[in-house]
Amino acid sequence: MLTNRMKLSIVMGALLGVVCILGAQLRSGFEKEALYLFAFWYNRLLMGVVIGFAKETQELKQALGRGAILGLLVSFAFYSATGFEDAVGFAAGIVYGVIIEYVAYRFADRG
Repeated sequence: MLTNRMKLSIVMGALLGVVCILGAQLRSGFEKEALYLFAFWYNRLLMGVVIGFAKETQELKQALGRGAILGLLVSFAFYSATGFEDAVGFAAGIVYGVIIEYVAYRFADRG
């Protein structure tokens, strides 16, 4: 079910994934492999999908808290799979979860 909320969340996840790639490259001195960067981007895309599936809520504070929790959970999968190497990327995932949720809350039709 491709709702407006889902579309917004996926697009935001994909865009923030590009930001993550740029940040990872800058922090590593452009040493990261393409497969690692793709996995980083894909993790953010999945974050958008997960947040897009979440039920719409009328309370902004509740939505932002949920975005932080979902961002934490999705980011932890990548963080743990990479040997707990990139704490900055993990923390950014929490913030990105909030950003994705805010955009979905603000711009999706709430019927």
